[in-house]
Amino acid sequence: MLKLIQELMRLYLPQGVVTEEALQAHILGQQTLPPDITAVEGMTRTIAIPFHKIPKAEEGRHWTLLCEVANALQEELDLPAPAVSIASQEGFCLWLSLATPLPSIEAGRFVELLRQAYFPEIEPSLGAPVELPPCLNRDSGRWTAFINPGMGASFIGEPGLEIAPPQAAQAAFLEGLESIDAARFGAALERLQSRGAGMASTDSTPAPAPTAAAGATPEGLLLKDASLEDIVRHLHAMNIEPTFRHLLPPLRAN
Repeated sequence: MLKLIQELMRLYLPQGVVTEEALQAHILGQQTLPPDITAVEGMTRTIAIPFHKIPKAEEGRHWTLLCEVANALQEELDLPAPAVSIASQEGFCLWLSLATPLPSIEAGRFVELLRQAYFPEIEPSLGAPVELPPCLNRDSGRWTAFINPGMGASFIGEPGLEIAPPQAAQAAFLEGLESIDAARFGAALERLQSRGAGMASTDSTPAPAPTAAAGATPEGLLLKDASLEDIVRHLHAMNIEPTFRHLLPPLRAN
């Protein structure tokens, strides 16, 4: 069995969902397996998180967000490093491996909580099909492939690869990766839920009404209602130094 096939089966594919021959044809570009091969009967071993280009955002913003999320997964959620792939049309994807199959609905909830916490500017894409790398997109004629995360920035403007990636390199990108066991996934999900609850509480707390500073002039004060002190205070607030003149009545002729 090819080393790459071993790694794909070890990390992302439920047991018995695809044959070795079919997977080999997939990575050779002879056929393209459906995106849902990582799930069976509502259960999945894979969490794929796509990062598409963001309209009107600066060039490469989606790659920057991917890097931030990849770091947060490891440093804040205590999960193993994800794999990174370039999509066959545009964008990138993070790949998380689950040690035991998880309900697809729960995996989707995890992704949505992660999105709300770390990359809300990217539109939700729950349930969107993601091709398992490496494979050929028969519509675009480009390849999706795992990449070295340190070289991702060089692919920002690339819609996939023009040629099939070397299988040995693809296997090398995967062989050091670990799957997430149920305990670590549960702990990470709990952290995300707590963070989401905290953010919701902050958002729902009404801001305190501004209090007028001592001696401040009430907003919208009409001059006809103002005292002389009010007028002076109002002018000082506008950095205007008032000058008052006492006008003498005109002299009347004798």
